[in-house]
Amino acid sequence: MATSSSPRLLSSFLGDRLLSASARPLLRGAAPGSRRAAYQATRTLCNLVDILFNRGQSDKPEDNPRRLRPGKVSPLLRVPKHIQRPPYVNARQRPGLHNGPEIHDERGIECMRASGKLAAQVLKFAGTLVEPGITTDEIDKAVHQMIVDNGAYPSPLGYCGFPKSVCTSVNECICHGIPDSRPLEDGDIINIDVTVYLNRVFLCISSLYLHKCQSMTMVAGQLGYHGDTSATFLCGNVDDKAKKLVQVTRECLDKAISICAPGVEIKRIGRTIQDHADKFKFGVVRQFVGHGVGQVFHAEPVVLHFRNNEWGRMTLNQTFTIEPMLTVGSVNPVIWSDDWTAVTEDGSLSAQFEHTILITEDGAEILTQC
Repeated sequence: MATSSSPRLLSSFLGDRLLSASARPLLRGAAPGSRRAAYQATRTLCNLVDILFNRGQSDKPEDNPRRLRPGKVSPLLRVPKHIQRPPYVNARQRPGLHNGPEIHDERGIECMRASGKLAAQVLKFAGTLVEPGITTDEIDKAVHQMIVDNGAYPSPLGYCGFPKSVCTSVNECICHGIPDSRPLEDGDIINIDVTVYLNRVFLCISSLYLHKCQSMTMVAGQLGYHGDTSATFLCGNVDDKAKKLVQVTRECLDKAISICAPGVEIKRIGRTIQDHADKFKFGVVRQFVGHGVGQVFHAEPVVLHFRNNEWGRMTLNQTFTIEPMLTVGSVNPVIWSDDWTAVTEDGSLSAQFEHTILITEDGAEILTQC
C-alpha cells in the first residue's frame, strides 16, 4: 500500500529532480558542460538504492485475483562470522553510488571472474527450484545456503535494510521483490536476482585460521568483489505472451552486450535495447538502471536501458551490469509499502535479465555465466 512516508522518501532522494516518470529531465540537473554536475544528476538512479516512485496506487489487488499480494516475510538468515561482510552491512550511513568507474588490474579481473562465476552457478541452481508450489522464501533460503557454503556473502542482505539474500520478482513485479510465503503458481514467471560478495584472499586465510577471522577481516579490508546477475524463469505452463516477453528481454540483453567494447558510447546500450523491444511493442522500464560493479555494489556509470543522449564511453578492464526490464503494458512502477517491491502500474507482466560484463580489447566478456 502507498503510505504517507512515500512522498517524503521521494523528496529526500530526488528533490527537485523528481518529475514525471516518462520525462527525461530526471537526468538533467547538471549545469551545461559540467561532467561532475551531470554525475550528481544521475546518482539517484542507482538500482536497488535510490528509485522509490509511487503514483498513488495501492498494493491491494482488488480487481485481479492473480495480482501479487504481500506475503509473510520470515526472520533474517544468519551468515557465519568467518565470512567477510561488505562495508555497508551494519553501517550507519546509507550507501550511495560510488564516484568513478570500476576498472581493474589483472588480480582484480580474476577476482571479478571468481565472484561472477559463483553468482552464475547460484542463479543456475535457483532456477532449478522454480516449480508450482515452492515459495520464494524457500528459494531465498536455498540460495542463501549455497552462497555461504561457498564462503561468500549474499550482497542484498542488509543493503539499505533489504531483509533477504536474493530478490524474487514474480509476474508484474519489475524488480526488488522480497521473498515471502507466497507459493509460485502454474503459469507464473519469476525473476531471480543474485549478487554475491566474494573475497578469495580472505576465504583462503580464514579457512586456515578460522579462530583469527576477526583480525583477518581487518587485514583483508576492501578485497571483496560483487558478482551481479539475474534471469527470468518460467513456472509450469506459461502462456505464449509471457514466453515471448521473456525471450525478447533475454535477446535485448544479448544484443546490448554484443555492441560493447572499449571506446563505445554507453548510450548505445539503451538504443540497442529499445530498438529491439519496440519491434515487439514491449515497454522498457526507465526508472531502474544498470551500474558499475566490483569492489562496491553500485558504482558509475549509470547504464540506461532506453534511448538517451547521456555522455560517457566504455573503458578497457571496466566492469558494469546491463539489466533491461521489459513490460507487456505500462512501464510506470508502483512501490509497495515495504519501500522495495516495484510492480507495474497496470499489473502487466514484466521480465528482466542481467549480466556483469568486463570490457576487453576484443569486446565484452560475460563474467556471470557458467
